[in-house]
Amino acid sequence: MTYETSESPVVSEAGQAAPPRHRLRWNKVPEVTVYFWIIKVLCTTVGETGADLLNEKAGMGLTGVSVLMSALLAVVLVVQFRTRSYRAGVYWLAVALISVVGTLISDNLTDNMGVPLETSTTVFAIILAIVFVVWYRRERTLSIHHIDTTSRESFYWLAVLFTFALGTAAGDLVSERMDLGYWLSAVLFAAAIGAVAIAHFALGLDAVWSFWIAYILTRPLGASIGDYLSQPTGDGGLGLGTVVTSGLFLAVILGLVVYLSVSRRDVTEPEQATVRTA
Repeated sequence: MTYETSESPVVSEAGQAAPPRHRLRWNKVPEVTVYFWIIKVLCTTVGETGADLLNEKAGMGLTGVSVLMSALLAVVLVVQFRTRSYRAGVYWLAVALISVVGTLISDNLTDNMGVPLETSTTVFAIILAIVFVVWYRRERTLSIHHIDTTSRESFYWLAVLFTFALGTAAGDLVSERMDLGYWLSAVLFAAAIGAVAIAHFALGLDAVWSFWIAYILTRPLGASIGDYLSQPTGDGGLGLGTVVTSGLFLAVILGLVVYLSVSRRDVTEPEQATVRTA
């Protein structure tokens, strides 16, 4: 959020008082470190296996699961917006829940409404592009290093939601069309992320677009890993099941989030910016 503080007037050499006002900017999202990408992939895996677990094991069906998870996400996002600065536990809980909801949005369109994956992929890509355009026109930046106002935070979470929905639909489309199997799909999406990294660090691809492209690609990567671990051996998986896979990944996420909460290694220090008055 954005905070302003006032200081006592400072007298210049010309004898004029120039009272400066300063604004402290607290970024509401974590720094993009290796921890960020590890937890992001783990959350996407939980989004895939968690949705399957609730849908199949709990017998709630896609509609019931969608309503429940959307309600939980709404509550957590309210807490996230009300926090004054980045809190690892709240932030990553929101990401984990939004990964499930994004998956369910795509699955509902495909399974319940019969929308072809080509159509849903195209629609989600268009919606995400609109979010970015409106975000940029309003804020003049898409940088995640300055998610420090309610407006920017709103655009950020809206973009995150549709990256998960797009990643789900596009990942299912690629896997279905190419019929690679789970682990080969994971290798393919990992290679695509590697290509984005090379394009950024070696070829100068814009940092903002590099981030969001990689963010989208981590969704099918995590889903492929989750499916490979959880699905039966007869279907090309390891047969661990959705319960074991979800529990394992949630435990790792919890451990990393606790570590980051204590160490604060992914916290952006507040920066002080001068606000000029007319």
